[in-house]
Amino acid sequence: MGTTMDAKAAIKNYFHKNYSKIENRIIELVREMVKQRTVNVVPEKLPEHPYLKFRGEEYRVAEIVKREFDRIGVPFDEFARMQGRPNIIGKLGKNSSGKRLLMPAHMDVVPAGEGWGHDPFDVVVKDGKLYGRGTNDNKGPLASILVAAEALKKLGLDAELKGQLLVAALADEEAADPDGIDYGIGYLLEENLIHPNHAIIPDIGEDMKEIDVAEKGRLVLKITAIGKQAHGSTPDEGINAIFMMTKLLNQIEDIKLDFKKHPLLGAPTMNLGEIHGGVAPNVVPGTCTIFLDFRILPGMTRTAVIHQLEKYMSNIENGKFEIKVMSESIPFSVDPENDLVKLIQKTTWEELGFAAKAMGMGGGTYAKNLIQNGILAVGWGPGGNTAHIANEYVEIQQLVDFARLTCLIALEILK
Repeated sequence: MGTTMDAKAAIKNYFHKNYSKIENRIIELVREMVKQRTVNVVPEKLPEHPYLKFRGEEYRVAEIVKREFDRIGVPFDEFARMQGRPNIIGKLGKNSSGKRLLMPAHMDVVPAGEGWGHDPFDVVVKDGKLYGRGTNDNKGPLASILVAAEALKKLGLDAELKGQLLVAALADEEAADPDGIDYGIGYLLEENLIHPNHAIIPDIGEDMKEIDVAEKGRLVLKITAIGKQAHGSTPDEGINAIFMMTKLLNQIEDIKLDFKKHPLLGAPTMNLGEIHGGVAPNVVPGTCTIFLDFRILPGMTRTAVIHQLEKYMSNIENGKFEIKVMSESIPFSVDPENDLVKLIQKTTWEELGFAAKAMGMGGGTYAKNLIQNGILAVGWGPGGNTAHIANEYVEIQQLVDFARLTCLIALEILK
């Protein structure tokens, strides 16, 4: 086709001439993927979802992804730590020894929850938006990168790439198993199955206006107050674990953590997300359990957070507590002026009329795992801040735009 400029012009022309077809294809793909209830929860929550035989069941969406790669002629690898939870990686460009850009979206979703105005697994198209669980997080962006792969293939531009674009549909992003075993990006990196140089994670929302270059770490702790069960008519013969836990909660509500302020991430946070205790009104509860979710900054450690909690526990007379780490991910921060950020900013300015800004976030993406393995990764993608809420949605226009910009950025990085 000639120069990179010629290739970019071909991409823009393709999306302009075929806009309606591309839009309809994205809608069809998102609708089909959302119907698959690939809900990922921790094992103890699995009984609440009787339609699941195991966590995630990402194979349901993976079959759609493989069908699409076969249809458009993109070779792919399939890697799975366990049957039913695969990772599918399509490869455009034959030169795997050159630069490799990974674009990974995840196939699992969080539970639908309450408050929906319709069936959350049946996409509703309204006012230029797609409503449904996973439309934004992360099946809409997955449809976008699949459409981008099709555009590059149809125009023959995959053959001109001097590196390789890896379009990936991955498992196990939404819930971490307390056993520490990962079935998605962690598994791929542990087994040395992927080797990208760069990665763009389309999983942060922000309407493509911001680029995730820093993320807080996440530390989830299970704290159990251990009392003594007794008959409710003789409470003096027992030790009420709920009262014990209440005394602890009164102290930690305004917990002061030691930290060094980060320019993009602000301060650390703590959320009390769950509390469980007691079996009946006429039984003194022998245990009470809470789950705390800490979002921590670079420089903070699990040990320091737990030590702070233990100080509060020691202040409670006859208090007995156990702490268990349920999951942990470390914080990260990369140079907000790196070449990948600058390229995204240049592309958004030229194509969308704004330069995306570098930002930090409290949530977590695959970028953490990749950064830890020496791969330059940032988060950037379509959709607003509607992930995990009732009536989740994504704008169709953004999904089409993101597919086009994915092509343009890939051509620039892999030229």
